[in-house]
Amino acid sequence: MISDSPVPAVVPPGRMARNPQPVLGLPRGFELRPWRPDDADALLAAGQDPAIRRWNLLHVDSTEAARRRIERMHRRRQAEESAIWAIARTGGEAIGLIGWGDLDLRGGSAEIVYWVLPPARGNGVMVEAVRRLSQWALDDLGLHRLRLCHSVANPASCRVAVKAGYSLEGTMRSALLHADGWHDQHLHALVQGDI
Repeated sequence: MISDSPVPAVVPPGRMARNPQPVLGLPRGFELRPWRPDDADALLAAGQDPAIRRWNLLHVDSTEAARRRIERMHRRRQAEESAIWAIARTGGEAIGLIGWGDLDLRGGSAEIVYWVLPPARGNGVMVEAVRRLSQWALDDLGLHRLRLCHSVANPASCRVAVKAGYSLEGTMRSALLHADGWHDQHLHALVQGDI
């Protein structure tokens, strides 16, 4: 029998907005926490880093622009459009960013976005951050499918995806415009039951 009722939302509206953004612990003295106004300098530094600008299309050219961007992160989370965390030493400064863009609570999916500043690269913190935030999204928030997309010219992101347990599903041709032209992208995914 076919029901006249629409398919229910995977995650009910308001589940994220009515709760404070959690602080999520990571191994080795790191944490994921909400961005603060005093993190503006870290965001500005990221906006000046050539690798972050290349792969994340991040353009922040002043401390004031960074503060506005942090305010927008909080507004978008409250509107349940995205959810962005700072990667930081416990109680310390932001060294990176991770979160969910293209958040679709009704459909139960989101795309992970991330970057880390140069001094924190190569120590495995991003893999741990992706694992922890993915666990939160599936188990605590209740999403069903998580995507991780990156340029095929960015092997570091591919290693993060694989080490964090995301399966490679294929290549999306000419999927994202970067400063140097169109890039093919790898599509990785993690779904309920994978971890």
